[in-house]
Amino acid sequence: MIKRILFILFVLTNLSFSRDVLTIDGKSNFEKLHAGSELKVALNLKINPEWHINSHKPNDEFLIPTKISIKSEIGLTFSNVTYPKPHDIELGFSDEPVSVFEGENNIIGIIQIPNDLVIGNYEFEVIFEYQACNDQTCLPPKRIKIPFKFELVSVSTPIIQVNSELFQGTELKSEVDEKKNTEDSLINEENLLLSFILIFLGGLALNLTPCVYPLIPITIGFFGGQSEQKTGKLFLLSGLYVLGMAITYSAIGVVTALSGSLFGAALQNPFVLIFIALVLIGLSLSMFGLYEFQLPSSWVAKFGGAKGGTFGALFMGLTMGIVAAPCIGPFVIGLLTFVGAKADVVLGFFMFFVLALGLGMPYLFLGVFSGKIKNLPRSGEWMVAVKKIFGFILVGMALYFILPLLPKNISGYILPVFMTLASLYLLFFDRMGEGIRTFNIFKKVFLTIVVFVGAWFLIPSSANSVVWEEVSEIKFGGQPTIVDFYADWCIPCKELDAITFTDQSVIDESKRFRTLKVDLTNTGDEQIQKMMKRFEIVGVPTVIFFNDDGKEIERITQFVRPAEFLKLMKSVK
Repeated sequence: MIKRILFILFVLTNLSFSRDVLTIDGKSNFEKLHAGSELKVALNLKINPEWHINSHKPNDEFLIPTKISIKSEIGLTFSNVTYPKPHDIELGFSDEPVSVFEGENNIIGIIQIPNDLVIGNYEFEVIFEYQACNDQTCLPPKRIKIPFKFELVSVSTPIIQVNSELFQGTELKSEVDEKKNTEDSLINEENLLLSFILIFLGGLALNLTPCVYPLIPITIGFFGGQSEQKTGKLFLLSGLYVLGMAITYSAIGVVTALSGSLFGAALQNPFVLIFIALVLIGLSLSMFGLYEFQLPSSWVAKFGGAKGGTFGALFMGLTMGIVAAPCIGPFVIGLLTFVGAKADVVLGFFMFFVLALGLGMPYLFLGVFSGKIKNLPRSGEWMVAVKKIFGFILVGMALYFILPLLPKNISGYILPVFMTLASLYLLFFDRMGEGIRTFNIFKKVFLTIVVFVGAWFLIPSSANSVVWEEVSEIKFGGQPTIVDFYADWCIPCKELDAITFTDQSVIDESKRFRTLKVDLTNTGDEQIQKMMKRFEIVGVPTVIFFNDDGKEIERITQFVRPAEFLKLMKSVK
């Protein structure tokens, strides 16, 4: 009781004390941040030599501890605070040594940036509360507000650490976790060989995504028409085909990563679509026997002498690299972000080159297999029938690529009608290969299946679906919102429309949302460009969930099943 009274008297006798006992300088380790990252702040305290301040644990219950807190309108809080090491001193008004800070010290705290924070500039205050004493007197507790600010930027924008010397020697839990994550990271500069192996495997995994489905019939059609007899030559041509894919894919990937433009946006260009369609039509005509594909004699001498030619295989691969370009998923987005942050064109090119090699590896063997079909025993009329099937496959793929250029009210019928008519023609009017019983059975079963599939697609669908509002500008107004960014050439987008958005549970849950669709088939429009930049659209599909305040809660960049999509919808309050 006596020491409490003495302490109160000390305080009362110094209420008018105006001398500054400390100065505070606040600094952070980043000026620009990504959503979901961490910000470290430091309060550099310089305490007058004649004074000290109570530590965060001053030992006496009546002494006011030093502490820091955050005043923020965006929900920032400290996830960890590291105080300097205090030391104990004897004071006349305390029976026990008091834990204090003296001289120059740093208090460091780490702040978790919310995942749903939108791009922009933000400010907050760190509130520093302390009580200063000397050997005889204690001043009243005091609060000081230290302003901080930061800019939240897109994930493709590089961030640079500042004031690193101020944070040296302070081990925070987040730093330990960050170091461990770096060591465990799939992509890091410490072990490029391992990184390239994992990127290659990631490219192989891309073959499980719907974006690359068109490459299968194109590859079969192209190599099914090759006349090479030796496996080694087929392997060389297939390798050049894959090399061409890799060159185009890696070039598009690097440009995308460094420019922030839409991944695979080449497929929005009508000239590119028409060019691909003409290449496929040209190849299909040779399958129907209208001509033999033969390069000019000077080219033949230079590029290997084959009818298809090494140059032809490489050229076809360069073209088909554009087809693979729209394949977007979490792995590719992560690689885009990494390359964009490094801004290293050479490193970025080789990373995407290795990714594309992984993507194209199955087509190396598919090309060899397709070419060897012609070398099966008893070649004759049945081989001509196979070439015609390959020819129709290439024509179908040509139609697929020009669908975005056709009116939407008829584009959905083009491929089913073609599949049905082509199969009926081959079933009832093409008699090639009927003399070989096994081949004839296979041909009729295969074509009958195609007829039924084409007819099934022609049946009008009465299935309900999520009701979407087509927009070119997005405004939020007090209601949870789902925005679907799609393109006509995006196969996963069509899967979402056909499977996920027609699920009754998804439809029911969508009624509490405002559901918007943004067409990115042609991104030349200035308004669309601004929207893509605003919402950091790297590729399609991109579906973003916003709460009623317009803050992003979650996004998906690939096809997901109805159950998973429903779970994401329910997470938006």
